Amino acid sequence: MAKSGDHLHQDPQDFIGKYENSGRVGNWLIERFFSAAQDLIESTLPEKARVLEVGCGPGYSTSRIKNWRGIDHFLAGEPDPAVCEFARRMNPDVEFLHESAYCLAHGDNSFDAVIMLEVLEHLDDPPAALAELHRISRGVVLISTPREPLWRALNFARGKYLGALGNTPGHIQHWSSRGLIRQVSPLFEVIACAKPVPWTILLLKPRKA
Repeated sequence: MAKSGDHLHQDPQDFIGKYENSGRVGNWLIERFFSAAQDLIESTLPEKARVLEVGCGPGYSTSRIKNWRGIDHFLAGEPDPAVCEFARRMNPDVEFLHESAYCLAHGDNSFDAVIMLEVLEHLDDPPAALAELHRISRGVVLISTPREPLWRALNFARGKYLGALGNTPGHIQHWSSRGLIRQVSPLFEVIACAKPVPWTILLLKPRKA
């Protein structure tokens, strides 16, 4: 069952502004973000890795991840049908699934790597989503979230979301890097952490039951 914070019935345009309208500085920050994420995970992937992206949105992240070294079989999932279709048109060479982060249609230990970028802060039940990532991963998990309070401060400095004190619409969870590590620690060991401004990226290894 879909829960709030799972992006159901959204206009794909709601998700693509940061990729198409970020300006020179914003684009530079985004490039640094993806470079840091790629550096964290590539060395951990086995040959011909099977990889899933959870909450791919309109497919901009997908278009980058699919080219990372070591990935052989790549799937991407998104709960909103319209957004999923947008991503599919953008990446016709990728298999897309209409699925929620709370209920992933895969068996236990199905993937060498599971990637969920800029999703956890939108979810009303992060532990439930993290439990699903833990269940389906046999290797590593890569996640990222905005780094609070820096994220809000930067939004405020550029005059965005002033009425919400710099909080981006749809962000219902707020973590510092330490707070995110505490959130994931019951299920995962933190292998590595990167902090490209203004994000936290964690490379995780599922703890054994």
